[in-house]
Amino acid sequence: MSTQYGFSFSKDKCTQCFGCEVACKNWRDGELGVRWRRVYKIWAGRYPDVKLASASVSCMHCTDPVCVKACPVQAIQKREDGIVVGDSNKCIGCKACEKECPFGAPQFGATGKMQKCDMCMNEVDLAKESPPCVETCPTKALQLAKLETKEKQVIEREIQKLIDATLRTG
Repeated sequence: MSTQYGFSFSKDKCTQCFGCEVACKNWRDGELGVRWRRVYKIWAGRYPDVKLASASVSCMHCTDPVCVKACPVQAIQKREDGIVVGDSNKCIGCKACEKECPFGAPQFGATGKMQKCDMCMNEVDLAKESPPCVETCPTKALQLAKLETKEKQVIEREIQKLIDATLRTG
């Protein structure tokens, strides 16, 4: 079986400190309005039995990324190590990737070109250290690891359920 880099997330460990979101934005000097990592709040139940959970979401570097298939100019590619990368020189800004991505990963800033999480692959040696979003998490709710395909698919489905719950509750 092959392994690929992937994020995992434990909603039970997350304290909603937003450290991962801030670290990503700060480390990558993100422009206003562009969020490569987002923390969603998920409310469930009715008063007085209300529960709050969360999800830290960025590009999931999917096992079968729909953004790659959606891009008409092949500006998005999946590398052998599982990291899904975009090439801003090829991007035509059509937003087909944004429409297809179930995780809201593709972002479009001032240039009109797609940008998204790339696991800080050019700034961090992933074999030895984790990206700032992971390093910042005080409870280790967010992790980066080499994962088996089936394990990645389970994580993708779980995050999708959390996002769907967020959209239902507003």
